Amino acid sequence: MADVKEVKSVKIAPFTLMTAGVQSILAFIGAILLLLFLSLLGAFMPTFGATMAWLGVAIVIIYPIAVFFIGIAVYFYSAFLYNSLVSRLGGIKLAMEGSNLMEIPIVNFALILAVIQAIWAFIVGLFLAALLAPTTSFLGSLVPLVSQAVVNATNMTGVVMPTGAVIRSIGVVEALFLIIGLPIIVFIGSFILYALVAIFYNFIVTKVSKIKLEFAAISGTLHELKSIPIIPAALAIGVLMAVFGLIRGIIYLILFSAAGYPLAGVSNLIFDVIFGFVVYFIIAALGAFFYNYLAPKIGGWKLNLE
Repeated sequence: MADVKEVKSVKIAPFTLMTAGVQSILAFIGAILLLLFLSLLGAFMPTFGATMAWLGVAIVIIYPIAVFFIGIAVYFYSAFLYNSLVSRLGGIKLAMEGSNLMEIPIVNFALILAVIQAIWAFIVGLFLAALLAPTTSFLGSLVPLVSQAVVNATNMTGVVMPTGAVIRSIGVVEALFLIIGLPIIVFIGSFILYALVAIFYNFIVTKVSKIKLEFAAISGTLHELKSIPIIPAALAIGVLMAVFGLIRGIIYLILFSAAGYPLAGVSNLIFDVIFGFVVYFIIAALGAFFYNYLAPKIGGWKLNLE
């Protein structure tokens, strides 16, 4: 019988360092592949070959570093938010049977992750609204002057031009949407997405493969995730994303068929399923491999499981 454990808190520093480290390594691999693609493209476009090569080299250097430092900030604050919200919303629960992840209780998983996403959306929206305010204020002062100059120069009469008040009102509406509407939309969309992830894992993925999480007790309820067996994790994630690819492919199949291109819809459906499985199988396998490689060196995720 499965033993249900709740993640009551996450040790912020190990979680941040490990997650940002794995993400930056994956980003480096992606940048290398992009460099190879740009070099190949440059071979067919000699005029831009050197430019593409230098662009690829710059991406190889800058992209992984940017991913690491941005990841440090994002994962640090996300872990902090998780720890702060658990007492109010309840934490993620994992139904374990030995090292096998048998089930992910849906509501707890979707709710806390959706709230964290919504808080991030509020922060981003607040930042964008702060940038938008002076811009709309400037345009509100500039546009009427330009409009009047155009009217005077062309003798246009009876043409309604936007006033400064109208432009500023539009800016206020956009700012309110960014601060209020965007977090609500993100919360609803994230809750549905994470709920589907849990549902598909529980009822479809586990029929093929179960993610294995090898924990070791440290003290009391504190456990460290020592390793993630690669093949079960990669297979589970690949199947999960193939299911999402199937759903997306069916939607496009309906749209293509309605437009009179059913064969294109079928081709797209097959591609979405295969692409979703293969690409995410590889990404998950690499992520698990690098986690296992780094865990003994920098420490794995440390979770309070009750």
